[in-house]
Amino acid sequence: MSDMERGMTALNISPVSISAQRFNDWADVVRPQIEVALAQGLDAYVTHAVAQNSPLVAAMRHGVMNGGKRVRALAVLAAAHLVGGSQQIAMQVAVALEYIHAYSLIHDDLPCMDDDDLRRGQPTVHIQYGQAQALLAGDALQTLAFDVLASERLTQMGLTAAQQLQLIRTLARASGVAGMAGGQAIDCHHVGQPLLTQTMQTMHSLKTGALLHASVMMGAMCVTQGLNDAVNLSAEQLNDLSSYADDLGLLFQVVDDILDASQDTATLGKTAGKDADANKPTYVQAIGINGARDFAQKLYASALTNLNGIASAQQEQGAQYLADLASYCHERIY
Repeated sequence: MSDMERGMTALNISPVSISAQRFNDWADVVRPQIEVALAQGLDAYVTHAVAQNSPLVAAMRHGVMNGGKRVRALAVLAAAHLVGGSQQIAMQVAVALEYIHAYSLIHDDLPCMDDDDLRRGQPTVHIQYGQAQALLAGDALQTLAFDVLASERLTQMGLTAAQQLQLIRTLARASGVAGMAGGQAIDCHHVGQPLLTQTMQTMHSLKTGALLHASVMMGAMCVTQGLNDAVNLSAEQLNDLSSYADDLGLLFQVVDDILDASQDTATLGKTAGKDADANKPTYVQAIGINGARDFAQKLYASALTNLNGIASAQQEQGAQYLADLASYCHERIY
């Protein structure tokens, strides 16, 4: 029996029932709700005087409201299902994660970073609005994310101040020097240079994995008193969830490297082959495309195995969302 089959058996989930398509069906229902929440957040927090006198707000909207998979938002909502958490609170947390992700993409596309003209099939923010406005749009979205998490609205929904502080701290660490920004720095510093596989794994765990890890863990924090179906995870279960989230974040990046080397620009919605052209360190470059596919399979199996300790009878249905999310990340084509 393979590691993946053992993980499925322990979860009482057959290989057939773990379904990227079922995740897609759920995501198709939830994504429009995420889009509404993202737009409402921008409407509620932006200053109209700025909108009337500069293109900053339009640049922010261009960076956020341009489609996308919304994987980080969906991870928050899936993890909230696991613990019987408030989907209303989870949606606000999801919005904060997507604002951080959008800011990172706006900055990542700048000429001083990846220098890309296309994102999600549309001109990147700096192409549409200029580099200065793109830089400011990213800055504004980053701070807006923390404004959302610190808002009285979450207090009114039932979160304590300590819970809000925990959410803020988790996102700050995942997006800062100990997370996404640190990983980006390693990436930029090693363009055109050889990179040990272990160092590359560390880089990607920070650059991509940290924010996805935070998405899962923050979703599990969306529990308030009075929720009948709420579940408090034990320390051991939280460790298992953290390991699952680590696997998920790295899996997403490995598949990203594979797709960059194997798909076309129209399918990806961004410039295909850009990493190879820029001589950036990727898993495909380091271990070949077949080696990268094997590694992705191992990460997927490990993610399922790490759900074993979480999926008690009470939480089995909630764990299904996370199992399907892992399947989606493994099987996606863009």
